[in-house]
Amino acid sequence: MADTPVSSSTVDIGQDTVLRLHPLAFRDSDDDPDQVVVGRADTGEFVEVPRVGADAVRLLGEGLTVRGVADRIDREQDVALDVAELVEALLELGFATAVDGLAVAEPADVPRAHLPWLRERHVRWLFGRTATVVWCAVVAAAAVTWWRRPELVPEASDFYWTPYVGLAVLVNTALFSVSLSVHELMHLAAARSYGAPARIGFSTRLHYLVVQTDVTAIWSVPRRRRFRVYLAGLRSDAFVVAGCALLAAHAGLPAGARGLVAALALVVLLSMTIQLQVYMRTDLYYVLMEWLHGRNLFQDGLSYVRYLRSRLSRRPAADPTVDLPAGERRGVRVYAVAMALGSVVTLTGFGLFGLPILVEGIAGAAVGLVEGLAPGGNPMRALDSALIILIEGTLQVIFLVTFYRGHRHWFTRRHG
Repeated sequence: MADTPVSSSTVDIGQDTVLRLHPLAFRDSDDDPDQVVVGRADTGEFVEVPRVGADAVRLLGEGLTVRGVADRIDREQDVALDVAELVEALLELGFATAVDGLAVAEPADVPRAHLPWLRERHVRWLFGRTATVVWCAVVAAAAVTWWRRPELVPEASDFYWTPYVGLAVLVNTALFSVSLSVHELMHLAAARSYGAPARIGFSTRLHYLVVQTDVTAIWSVPRRRRFRVYLAGLRSDAFVVAGCALLAAHAGLPAGARGLVAALALVVLLSMTIQLQVYMRTDLYYVLMEWLHGRNLFQDGLSYVRYLRSRLSRRPAADPTVDLPAGERRGVRVYAVAMALGSVVTLTGFGLFGLPILVEGIAGAAVGLVEGLAPGGNPMRALDSALIILIEGTLQVIFLVTFYRGHRHWFTRRHG
């Protein structure tokens, strides 16, 4: 019978200890030439360590003892390194598979990658030169089509392509779900094009229920390559919206099909505007984080906005960015402006699209329910109106359950 893996916290580290490591990724830091990023792509656990520490990790991976690594580093780099402490840190991070021949248990919360069979060779073509040329051609053709036929530009009235409000909401929800799945799968495919695993799951952002792809593993690749992963979903969305415009203009579709295509373009466009809400951790937030080289852009940006608000209310407070390096300080201030612009775009989008859709949906459902239940009324109208209530109620229940699971500690009573 195989030995039971031991907990990393119970392992004794000595000078003759030999460590066996998981496959680790090493790359130079994006911001500090003296630092190296080390981590496990399969779990998304990464740390930034001094270059001498990364050299020590490599030597440990080659099978040298703690003493052997310390002597080698001292001899070659004239640095006295506490290798035993480094080994303890590697164990806590889950980087080791065995210590002195004893298997080490994996952390209980190690996530599993989705679609593990999907390989780099399967998806690399999606982001190659040919695919990019096709994407640019389709988007450019759609732009010309909208300029020549502005009635094809998505508008709020496209949402209700049928007098049955509930049916429109049901079908549009299905269309949105499919497009959202494609959006997230493109993030996963982009990560996999670099050989990095990814996972898709539910989460919440403020009052939104969202599907998101965990692509933490792409920290194993340089910054310039990570942009592909962050922008893959929006690139897919833009292709869908542009394709819908070309279909509506040139495919000779019947009226019903044109209505569905217009509705698809609208719901995908609305999902794209959500990405502009960089005050949440949207795709474009991560793009800004990389572009501005922000280590903790979200929290620093919120602190700076609170500081600006205190100045407007004449309650002076210390500028939270004064201790940041000059580059990060500029980045935080640019991010604060982006937060404001994102809020303006969000409110504008809600006024142009969200509010009219909401008002028409509520009014249509109310009228349909009353008329359908009245003597001699159309029961299909009542059923249709009940359907929209069921769909929206189900989405809210899913949101509440997901929010509770992600914030269970808020609702758990602390004892003692």
